[in-house]
Amino acid sequence: MHQKIRVFAALVVGATYSALGWGQIGHRVVGEIATAHLKPCVEKKLSALLQGESLAMCSTWMDEVKSDKAYDHWDPWHYCTIGDHQTYAEAGTPSQGDILMKLDEITRELETKKFTHGGEAAAIRILVHLIGDLHQPLHVGRGDDKGGNDIKIKYFGKSTNLHRVWDSDLIDGQQLSYTEYSQHLLRTTPQDRVKQYQSGTYLDWANESKALRMAGIYPPAEVDNLSYRYGYENYPRLEQRLVQAGVRLASILNRIYAC
Repeated sequence: MHQKIRVFAALVVGATYSALGWGQIGHRVVGEIATAHLKPCVEKKLSALLQGESLAMCSTWMDEVKSDKAYDHWDPWHYCTIGDHQTYAEAGTPSQGDILMKLDEITRELETKKFTHGGEAAAIRILVHLIGDLHQPLHVGRGDDKGGNDIKIKYFGKSTNLHRVWDSDLIDGQQLSYTEYSQHLLRTTPQDRVKQYQSGTYLDWANESKALRMAGIYPPAEVDNLSYRYGYENYPRLEQRLVQAGVRLASILNRIYAC
């Protein structure tokens, strides 16, 4: 049984910084949306492999194991760095790996059933988590501010940083459980948009995060307190990324476990 604890862990982009991808609610929203788009036979297979644990609940496992130093080498797998004026190829893959390298590797493991990180259930948990992380725009960092962690800011008067605003502050501000938020997003996403979201590669989705990162989520330098206006402008972006992550995760799992 996995102990459910909140852990703030170190990620490295040239230096150490705290980051969790989406917070617990965000990751679970992605898992719940994915479950809603699974084929019934695929959902049954996954439930058996995960011993009844849902995609929503297993989605935070990669953050929870950061409390164990044996998993420290996994820290760089949660993100990648693509500078504002770089392509991913130009930025280069670091020697310790990154989220794109690890997603490709884990997908191959699930396809070939040759596992190197603890077996099939662990690989599923890694995939679920990293698909979520890839869609958090500050997990495709620009390389000079530790994924927005160096951007110190207040959110409704409370000290935080830009990365944490996107991880959890915006989502927590909705005052919804992950099931309530998931149901809202499922009801309000048109089916034709779901089909549109299913296309693309991991690199395409990373480039979407980069484009979003560059499209105004950084507040002006003179702004030191974010509140209603920032949320109003960015909730549509955040919610689109949660839905895209869930839909795409389901599409990958439906293909791997086709039945």
